[in-house]
Order: sequence, then structure tokens, then C-alpha cells
Amino acid sequence: MSRAKRVFFVLSDLLFMALLVYIDRYTKGLAVKYLKDNDPIRLIPEVFELRYLENRGAAFGMLQDMRTLFIIVGIVFSVIVLYFLIRLPATKKYRPLRICLCLIGAGAVGNLLDRISLNYVIDFLYFIYIDFPIFNVADIYVTVSAALLIILFLFIYKDEDLDMKKANTVKLHSSMAPVDTDKAAEEKDGE
Repeated sequence: MSRAKRVFFVLSDLLFMALLVYIDRYTKGLAVKYLKDNDPIRLIPEVFELRYLENRGAAFGMLQDMRTLFIIVGIVFSVIVLYFLIRLPATKKYRPLRICLCLIGAGAVGNLLDRISLNYVIDFLYFIYIDFPIFNVADIYVTVSAALLIILFLFIYKDEDLDMKKANTVKLHSSMAPVDTDKAAEEKDGE
């Protein structure tokens, strides 16, 4: 795969992540404007409402006031996502995995920006009916992508598909059959 194609895919992924982060930030801005210090807005009575919450913990309010830990974890997650986006082959086969990584990265960055700038995360989506913890759009990104990753790893990708070194070294030969370039080079050296 050409370097230009790889750069194009990574830049496309970063732009997609930036759009997702923007959507998250925009919705949080709306929550501050219309929900903070106001009564909740019931969209579906007794089922779903918009309710403002400043979450100083992790998912479901756990680990309250651990800002530094959350910032470190958010940065580490973002770096790991970027690493895998760079390493993934720029082929159609890996597009679902790229989308999942972009969702995870956008969720991590969206909440990380809140923690850095506000010392808390703005949550505002609440399912009353099941008393599910209040969450935000970035949380949706992470949750949906985690579920999709489980499906992808169970039903779509095989172990050899996830061997990035092997996936990046397989090239098309003039006969159009896949050839492992490392193996071909070893065979040539052995002659």
C-alpha cells in the first residue's frame, strides 16, 4: 500500500473523529444552555428525559474526583487508537474496524476535553424507566463501538486478520494472488 493512501486514510479517520467530537461538544453545549439549573425535559414521559449532570467520576459515577487518572487514561486511549489507525491496512476489509476505533477515539477525546477544561464530564441523557445512569454522546460512541468490536471479533475477523504485521506485508503479485513479501524475500535469500 502506498504511503499516500495510508496518510489519506489516517487523515480521513482523524477528520471523522473531529466531526464526532464536535457533535459531542455541541450537544454538551446545548445541555449547559438549556438544562443546567433547569428542570429536566421529558421527551418520553416516565421513559426518557434530558437531565443535566456534572459527572466527576468514571462510567456510572464510579471513582469520583480522580481527574488526573481519567486524563491519563484518556490520553493513553487516544494514543492507542491513533497507533492502530496508523497500523491498520487501508483496505475495505478493515473499514468497520477503523470506524469503531474512530468512535472510541472520539468518545475518549470528547470526555477528556471536558475533564481538562471543566474538571468534570457533562452528562444529560437519562433513561428513567430502567434508571440507567445519565450519559452523553461520547459515552454512546464508546458503548456502540465496544458492542460492534465484540461482534466483529466474534463473527467477522479471524486471528490472522488482526496480525497487523502480516496484514501490512501481504501484497498482490503479478498473478494477482496474495504473496507474503517477507516469506518471498526469505525464499529468494535461501536460493
